[in-house]
Amino acid sequence: MLKRIDVVGNPNIGVFVLSTDNIAIVPYGLLDEKADIIKEALEVDIIKSSIAGSNLIGSLAVANSKGIVLSQYALDKEVAQFEELGLNVARLPGNYTAVGNIVAANDNGAIASPFLTGEALDVLEETLDVDVQSSSMVGSDIIGSLITVTNKGFLIDKRAPESEVDFATEVFGVEGDVGTVGRGISLVGACTLSNSHGAIVAKDSTGPEMARVEEALGFLDDY
Repeated sequence: MLKRIDVVGNPNIGVFVLSTDNIAIVPYGLLDEKADIIKEALEVDIIKSSIAGSNLIGSLAVANSKGIVLSQYALDKEVAQFEELGLNVARLPGNYTAVGNIVAANDNGAIASPFLTGEALDVLEETLDVDVQSSSMVGSDIIGSLITVTNKGFLIDKRAPESEVDFATEVFGVEGDVGTVGRGISLVGACTLSNSHGAIVAKDSTGPEMARVEEALGFLDDY
C-alpha cells in the first residue's frame, strides 16, 4: 500500500518514525488516528516510544527485523522496551547520535557513513546481523537521509550516479532506483516511511514521484 499523507505536520516522517517489516516505532504524542494510518499502510504493530527522551525516533535509531541500534544517549527504559520485543539492542559508540541519519539498513546489508569508527561498525554488524559497508553517497555522509530501503527495494536521492545505485543494489541485495518525494525533495530517507508491505510519502508528492516510489520499492512485483 502506498499512501501520500501528512503524519507529523511536515514532510519529514522518516525523521520521527522508524519502521521494519513487523513494527513501527512512533512518538508517544502521535495521534492515534495517525498511528492507525501507519499501521494499515505498513501492516505493522505500533510501538509508542522515544529515543534519548526525544520524539526524533527515525533520526536517532536504525533497525531491521533482527535488531535496533540506538543513539548512545538512549535511556535504559527504552533499551529494555525494545529488548522485550525480541530485538537485539545496542547503543552506537562514538560521537554521533543521529544513527538513523547516517546508516541505512535492511535484512541483507547496511551502508554507513565513512566517519564511523571500526568499533561502531562492529556494533552495527553484530546487532543488525548484516555486513556493513562504509561509504559516502551522492557526496554526502547522511546515508540514512538519502535512502529509504526495504527487503524488496530501495529509493535513493535523484542525484545518485548509476555506480552508486549498483553499489546499493549489491549491499542491500535488492534492486532500486533514484527519485524524489514531496515535489522534488531529494532526502527520500527523511521524507519516506517504508517496509516490504507499503510506504508513506510526503503529502505533496506528485503522481510521477509516487509511480517511481512504487517501482523502486518493488511494489509493482505484487501485481
